[in-house]
Amino acid sequence: MKFCKYAFFLCIVCFSQFSFAQQKLSGIITDEQNIPIPNAKIYIKNDADQRTEADAKGYYEMFLLPGEYYIIYTTTGYQDREIYIGMYEVDIIRDVQLFPISINTFEEVEVSVKKTNPGRDIMLEVVKIRDKINPWNYPHATDVYIRATEKLDFKEVKNDKGKKNDDKIEDPGGIEDPFAEERKKNDLIANGMNLVEVQMNRYFAPPGKVKEIRNGYEKRGDDRNLYYTTTVKSNFNFFQNLLHLDDLHQTPVSSPISGPGILSYKYRLEKQYEENGRKISKIKIIPRMSSTSTLEGYIYVIDSLWLVQKLELTMNKGNLLIYDYFTIIQEFDHPGDTMCVLKNQTLEYGVKYSKETSKASTIATFSNYNFNPEFTRKFFNSEVAVTEQEAYDKDTSYWAGKRQIELTEEERKYIQVKDSIENWQNRKEYLDSIDANFNKVTFLKVLWFGIDHRDRAKKQQWTINSIAGTLRPVYVGGPRVAPGFYYFKKWKDERTLDSYTEVSYGFLNKDPKGRGNIRYRYDPFHFGTVKLAFEHEFDAVRSFDAITQIYKRNNFIEKTELRIGNDFELFNGFYTDVDLGFSERRSLKDFKFMTWLDGILPNDEPMEFNDYQALIANVTISYTPGQKYMKEPYRKVVLGSKWPTFYASYERGIPKLFGSDVNHEYGRVGIRQTFKIGTLGTSSYHITAAKFLSAKILYPADFRYQRRSEPIWFSNPLNSFQGLDSSLPSKDVFYEAHFVHHDNGAILNKIPFMKKTRIGLVVGAGALYVKEFNYFHYEFLAGLERNFKLSKRRLRIGIYGIYSDSNQLKDRITAKISFNILDDRNMKFNF
Repeated sequence: MKFCKYAFFLCIVCFSQFSFAQQKLSGIITDEQNIPIPNAKIYIKNDADQRTEADAKGYYEMFLLPGEYYIIYTTTGYQDREIYIGMYEVDIIRDVQLFPISINTFEEVEVSVKKTNPGRDIMLEVVKIRDKINPWNYPHATDVYIRATEKLDFKEVKNDKGKKNDDKIEDPGGIEDPFAEERKKNDLIANGMNLVEVQMNRYFAPPGKVKEIRNGYEKRGDDRNLYYTTTVKSNFNFFQNLLHLDDLHQTPVSSPISGPGILSYKYRLEKQYEENGRKISKIKIIPRMSSTSTLEGYIYVIDSLWLVQKLELTMNKGNLLIYDYFTIIQEFDHPGDTMCVLKNQTLEYGVKYSKETSKASTIATFSNYNFNPEFTRKFFNSEVAVTEQEAYDKDTSYWAGKRQIELTEEERKYIQVKDSIENWQNRKEYLDSIDANFNKVTFLKVLWFGIDHRDRAKKQQWTINSIAGTLRPVYVGGPRVAPGFYYFKKWKDERTLDSYTEVSYGFLNKDPKGRGNIRYRYDPFHFGTVKLAFEHEFDAVRSFDAITQIYKRNNFIEKTELRIGNDFELFNGFYTDVDLGFSERRSLKDFKFMTWLDGILPNDEPMEFNDYQALIANVTISYTPGQKYMKEPYRKVVLGSKWPTFYASYERGIPKLFGSDVNHEYGRVGIRQTFKIGTLGTSSYHITAAKFLSAKILYPADFRYQRRSEPIWFSNPLNSFQGLDSSLPSKDVFYEAHFVHHDNGAILNKIPFMKKTRIGLVVGAGALYVKEFNYFHYEFLAGLERNFKLSKRRLRIGIYGIYSDSNQLKDRITAKISFNILDDRNMKFNF
């Protein structure tokens, strides 16, 4: 064993000396528009073993000995490029630009058994001039009108006798209401559709700067399933190589109007016809491999000009996040016969649930283009959309003048009925009647759900715990009763206040306890929130430990604490969280426990220590550069960033003040990010390090623990490990890193018939080093995942195999399972 260690050390020394003699070659690989090309291959001519690959941002690096080299840069859809490099005693930075494969090269690629393919030949001509005819290659301003409509079809519910519940409308006294049938029809109309109208000015500058000013926004019903009510999240620009539609599709979509797309799709001329004196070619688009080419449909091209007149493209179901189908229809104008200017865009999409079918469409019209706009230097910034309160207050005359497309008869009837109903529903009498129905006390509310009381006029609600929520037969220190009260209030300007108060009593130890907290969001736009909390309760030392450990007695102490805090966004993307708490902590050594369960759930004895006081301050900051957001009248909607999030936290145990017995300092830093790697899937990483900067007086309750892994449950791999067999308390520095990649079908879909299963592959790795124990742990994971419908949510179920090893324990292989719900707000899973 010693020989192996010395040999390993010798190898490290030799490698270090070898690396020291090398110099670094690095740079960024971009396309013809200076957009980074991810995952390009780089290798040495005549020595292909010396190779590397660019990352998702086009960055590459190689370490080479002094000498002369011919470097080859290559990637699919682009011409290979060879560059001479002379490496000497300094590092070299060499950025490289690659250009799409020429049309002549494409023509040499054998793509069909036929000698000629007119459809493909036509598309080659379109691709040849796509940069010229692409309207998103030019700065412009335009007026946009959007109307999104959803039609709902509800499954009929039948009574016990097999008849529809609404077959007949009767009065118990036998008196028929002549207006009942009309009210029923109006209710069906009002509840069977949702509609949103938006009117805006949209501004664009290449390569992807966008800003929209909403002048009018009218929502009738629920807009949850409606897509493209804003233009800043998705841009269906098929004149680029890849479409990044993160809130719609799990992977970037390869465009059929691009150089790489020529190799990804088949093109078949279906027919030619004349329209307004021009010959139009209708070309069918067929994906060669559904794992990388997700579109099929038609593109209409004007012969000789090679301008796109229209396209109708449908996305394959596999990687859609929510919808069962999604079709894009675009129509173009051609001013001066030199550009394809988007005129109309129609999106058709839908989803079917067990008792409801949603069929929706979004129509967007673009008019009054200005291709010579003048933008100030700071016009485009992180604020990509602005909606003032006036936009929500537009009347019917405004919309009558702004609608570019006439309402259908069904939509017109819906608006009339919905407005009539909403006018009635906004009356105090109606609100009171709705509240009275909601506030009724029922047996199920008392037993299970809790008793609610709502006042819509005042925008406030309170809740009393149910019997099930109050009784706690199995708890720390024996059975308890814990009645609780929750209160919430919201103001028109989005300020909110919520609080929770709970008192409890333990029968075994006859100990009263309780807690209370209140949060007031005083600045919704900057997420400014002040917090105040008091508790006299049990407290977990390892609050995030594995389920097999968290219930044990030595994990709990008794704590009486007062805590105040404040959250605030100082500037865009820079968040602060400051809090100060003073507590008295006591051991549970004198408490009585229910030991009869120890035979079923093995337990231990509580931690013993002398009572002490602790005054602890915490400061956490995080910063996400380039955070994009939409400005609403009283709040902001964060859209995310292409940059990672950096964070740092500092904890100080303040000695002596108010009799505090602690004296320690703890710091932690980290970085995390989620990004897409071309069409290969989505990657996430999280790297963090922490250390007690001082530990003069440090109690076990303030230790930092590495979370022990669950036996079966697959925990979030970006924050925990799957094969860590102990909870390590660490005072000294520790480092940990996590990486997860979801292929989103990019690999498995290449296997015949696998795309229909909608199963995706996930791989990952993690590493941990705890200096205090000289403990090094690493693990690799691989698994299969599939999305399912759960009511109106998306549930992802995964099964995984994990290989883990450390320098102190034997390696092992385990299997685990996970359940993950899609977050409807950001359209992301938690890993």
